[in-house]
Amino acid sequence: MSTATKEKKNLAKGFSPLGDRVFVTYTEELDRTAGGIYVPDSAKEKPQRGIVQGIGKKVESVKVGDQVLFDKYSGSKLRIEDEDCLILKEEDILGVFNS
Repeated sequence: MSTATKEKKNLAKGFSPLGDRVFVTYTEELDRTAGGIYVPDSAKEKPQRGIVQGIGKKVESVKVGDQVLFDKYSGSKLRIEDEDCLILKEEDILGVFNS
């Protein structure tokens, strides 16, 4: 397991979402468009895809480790250890990607 993967797994330590909430970290985005144009961080939109790091007791549709798609403007954004994260309601998750 790579160091980056270990660090992402540790993000949820000490934090447990309540009720129907889901704790999600963003997946990586490419820095260039398909045409090769560089897109600076300030111009990027936040991704709509993430990995579930923690779930509340009432969550039934997803589990830790699932890669999910969520609505662009949903959830509460927070930053933990220099990583952008989201707390979402389970109903804001649009789907789960099959591995």
